[in-house]
Amino acid sequence: MTTEGLYGAVDLGGSHIGLALGFVDVDAGNYRLVARRNLEGGGYDGWEPMLDRIAEGLLELQREVGRRPAAVGVGCPGWVDLEAGVTRFLPNLPGQWRDVPVARLLGARLETPVRLLNDVRAATLGEFRFGAGRGVSTMALFALGTGIGGGVVIEGRLRLGPLGSAGELGHQIVDPTGPLCGCGNRGCLEAVASGPAIGGTGVRLLRSGQAPILQKIAGGDTEKVNAETMGEAARAGDEAVTKELERIAGLVGIAAANVVVTLHPELIVLGGGVAGLGDLLFDGVRQTIRERVRVFPTDDVRVEPAALGTDAGLAGVLAWAASGGGAGLDGDRNHG
Repeated sequence: MTTEGLYGAVDLGGSHIGLALGFVDVDAGNYRLVARRNLEGGGYDGWEPMLDRIAEGLLELQREVGRRPAAVGVGCPGWVDLEAGVTRFLPNLPGQWRDVPVARLLGARLETPVRLLNDVRAATLGEFRFGAGRGVSTMALFALGTGIGGGVVIEGRLRLGPLGSAGELGHQIVDPTGPLCGCGNRGCLEAVASGPAIGGTGVRLLRSGQAPILQKIAGGDTEKVNAETMGEAARAGDEAVTKELERIAGLVGIAAANVVVTLHPELIVLGGGVAGLGDLLFDGVRQTIRERVRVFPTDDVRVEPAALGTDAGLAGVLAWAASGGGAGLDGDRNHG
């Protein structure tokens, strides 16, 4: 059955909120944004004013297009109750949006169904349906940024699990004695390979005098030390920085190898700001998969960059809305 029509999308973030309307044909693997807008995030005045701004922004887009969307998908940075349409815990938003009935409140303002999904699972769905994952059956996505999120598609279905939280790839342990993670565990991938973790490593090298090129690039300003400037320093020949990035790529590779052994996917997608390291990251991940997966050949497992960039989340929630909130997307769920 072809699912085609106009749908709405919200990519809810701490610093900004992306809104869009777009035409979607999930079966054909096509989407086309026809109107979009970015709102300032923050939400320090509470979730109610933020929902008001989102509703008004979508209504303005609706007036611009001259048509009401059949449904709206909302990507949320945290744990959401998919069945109830309620945010349970969004740790990076003020107040953490505990038990907010977003689908009901926003749906009433828009007079259309609203369907929630975790934002990185949405990006995974976007890449699978419209981006790097087109044509594959099983894939995993690592979103490497301020935090590390993930998602998995198994035999054509977005795997969500009973709480909608399956695919938290950033919280697998890759270093049992590693640093404390924000989730309370030690040695999670997020604690050692996220943007802040990489930046912290660079600051240590800079302050200890081991990274003269990074020192020059940053002008001695530790606020300018991040994955991007470390990549620049490594390419310019900063040996200590290069070794640290190789170590970090190896840790991402261990996480990817764990996924390969578990699922044997056709594709591992790396997205987010840290993926901007390019070959400094990808070569190490590919090498680590080859070295660490010994139980079967991995020549058929590709490791590729995300294709949709920052639009992956919007594309994913468009597909989520168009599919009826997950009908036919996850074997454990049947949202009508």
